[in-house]
Amino acid sequence: PPETPAPQQRTGIIQAPPPLPKFPDVQMPGETGYYAGLIGWLPFGTPIVDKGHAADWTGLSNLHLPGTPTITPSAEIGLALGLHNSLDLSYFSTKASGGVAAPIPLVIFAQSYNKGDLLATTDSIRDLKLSFAYLTWPYPAESRHFRLRTLYQVHYLSVKSNYDAPIRSATPDSLGNLTSYATTGSKDMITPALGLGLTEYASRNFRFELNVAGFDIPHHFAIGDGEAVFAYRAGSRIEIRVGGKGLYFKTSPQADYYFRGRVMGGFVGVRDRKSVV
Repeated sequence: PPETPAPQQRTGIIQAPPPLPKFPDVQMPGETGYYAGLIGWLPFGTPIVDKGHAADWTGLSNLHLPGTPTITPSAEIGLALGLHNSLDLSYFSTKASGGVAAPIPLVIFAQSYNKGDLLATTDSIRDLKLSFAYLTWPYPAESRHFRLRTLYQVHYLSVKSNYDAPIRSATPDSLGNLTSYATTGSKDMITPALGLGLTEYASRNFRFELNVAGFDIPHHFAIGDGEAVFAYRAGSRIEIRVGGKGLYFKTSPQADYYFRGRVMGGFVGVRDRKSVV
């Protein structure tokens, strides 16, 4: 008779399932290499100056500086880090000037003005921002077109202003002496900011970005920064950007004076980007 095969012994070892297939992690244009860019920004908004808690006088100091900022040139550079992260450095400076009648008696940076004095003012706002964008979702990105990034930022903000009552400065007193009513003041701060950035790649040449970040310590200082951008890649290196951006700020009210305000407006920019994809 035919031989019966011997029964196979059970070892108790469970065979692992085969590994899942791996999909390539696709890097979209702009996620590799480095870039340098220029921005033409038309912002609206000027700062408000007011006395802080360290002021040792009883007079009022609240004044919304007049004027409209001129077209503001800005610069930016960036470097891709890792698969989908980036490090960006940007700078802008606004300038505005105008005239306004003092609505009430004012004391501004140790200079007194009477109600009704015609004041001539100038102001400038400067912001230097270092931002690290870290891919948070999806991870791995694979071939998806959407990116959610966490933003870690550091801002250096400086606000400077000048004031004068030119009619009073040019009018001699009873003895024929002239008195200057010009004064100047500035405040600056260094502050972190945290936020989120959204990117949607409609194609390899067109994308939409929305970035919002901010930081606030009540009764001390605050900053808020945001922008919405449509970017189009024209050719292998040139990228055209159109959108809007805004900045809110408040220096520390614990000082003798402090500034607060917001500037926002539309912009057009161009980047020269060296990329490998």
